[in-house]
Amino acid sequence: MKIGAYVINLDRSIERWRSLIAQTAQFGMQFVRVVGIDGAAIPAQQRTDIDERAFLRQNGRLMLDGEYGCYRSHLKALSTFLESDDDAAIIIEDDVEVPPELIERAEAILAAVPEAELVKLLNHRSRWFRLRATSRLGDRIGRCLHGPQGSAACYLVTRTGAEKLLRNIRVMSYPLDIALERGWQNGVNVFTVKDNIARLSPTTSKMTEIGTRADYRKRKFRGPRRAITHLMRALEYTRRIRYAL
Repeated sequence: MKIGAYVINLDRSIERWRSLIAQTAQFGMQFVRVVGIDGAAIPAQQRTDIDERAFLRQNGRLMLDGEYGCYRSHLKALSTFLESDDDAAIIIEDDVEVPPELIERAEAILAAVPEAELVKLLNHRSRWFRLRATSRLGDRIGRCLHGPQGSAACYLVTRTGAEKLLRNIRVMSYPLDIALERGWQNGVNVFTVKDNIARLSPTTSKMTEIGTRADYRKRKFRGPRRAITHLMRALEYTRRIRYAL
């Protein structure tokens, strides 16, 4: 199986690209650079494929410029992958530190769970993990009853998985990290590793391109406006548990 590695990198983030290339030069890994889309540079009236009402209802806040750019950048990376002859791809954001055995571990994961179409390799949390299989290199693969797990910074995806994502999540109604995990809606056979294979860089990840906690708080609805959001999250939690089981 041929697995490619695709890195999303904004034109202005030159140092991030240099840092990532410097890491991988030590172990000879080849990266394909995908030029990221800067959401802040696209006026709201020119943005496409957004279900704004659904986003407000489901997330209980206004969308960040960086979230839009992140979403479109990942769909671009998936399209770039499908234009290649790779059998699978690892999609990476440029604030990630990758281990030298990344490709080998990805191969072992797909061998252990051949039905997988997307495997998250980095998460913020992996609570209530249910094991499906352990790869020959020791990575535990399964699903989590609790979520969202957070982060779309590094994940493994097959051609069928990428095709389904481009078809079923083209219109944005959730942030990208949540949209990826919703296998019950997007039709993708989604799994995760119990322990992160990659990790966020302690330096570059602090300089977020999407938004700070303060940015999220400013856009968050208060009081009765969030009632429908709480209800929808409860329904999503039920669906997540059913999917994980």
